[in-house]
Amino acid sequence: MTLTGSLLAIDAPVVASGATTPNNRFADDQGFMRQWSDVAKARHVARLYIGEPNAETVAAQMPDLILISATGGDSALALYDQLSAIAPTLVINYDDKSWQSLLTQLGEITGQEKQAAARIAEFEAQLTTVKQRIALPPQPVSALVYTPAAHSANLWTPESAQGKLLTQLGFTLATLPRGLQTSKSQGKRHDIIQLGGENLAAGLNGESLFLFAGDNNDVAALYANPLLAHLPAVQNKRVYALGTETFRLDYYSATLLLNRLAALF
Repeated sequence: MTLTGSLLAIDAPVVASGATTPNNRFADDQGFMRQWSDVAKARHVARLYIGEPNAETVAAQMPDLILISATGGDSALALYDQLSAIAPTLVINYDDKSWQSLLTQLGEITGQEKQAAARIAEFEAQLTTVKQRIALPPQPVSALVYTPAAHSANLWTPESAQGKLLTQLGFTLATLPRGLQTSKSQGKRHDIIQLGGENLAAGLNGESLFLFAGDNNDVAALYANPLLAHLPAVQNKRVYALGTETFRLDYYSATLLLNRLAALF
């Protein structure tokens, strides 16, 4: 599902996609990401499954090509052998590149290079305009997905699409304190650093905090966490929600993110 928005943005003939839990903070009533929900409905993209990948439902769609993410909760990598028996199957890494690089790669794979280049050019023009107009808050920033119920966060790295976009706009990402122990429960990832427990506060050392995949309720929850009350970003009220559509970056969510940053700063 992480790849679906990018494929839709370049007009690739997507027939079906995996989905997440419907009507959660990221997804619509089908379990598709909110930022490309309307496009998927207009193009009659079928839902393959919710969460756990299922080879039988993929086979029923009789695809010509199957694309799977190498990492993330929606990865069908464990089913590679079964899926590759159905149709040519490609494993795509998204955790170490910008969404523009991913879009270019998908354009080459699907023969939609011109559409990919056009989308990127359109976005870059908007980015240049936004970069000239915004006044940056105190730097550096910590960019993260905060989970209030678990008192944990996934911190975006400079290698992540989110980190790369912020850097393009002139933001500086905060570096972690030396020797900070982080969780590896999601396996080896290039795009996130898992923070929890006593390491949560130590890892959120930016002068400003950017909450991806979050809204003002998440900002309020972070402000209410007594373990984070001493952070400069909390004391100075510099915690910003960047919208629930920014969990995964693609053309649609990156455009929404630019609009949000332009409105904030």
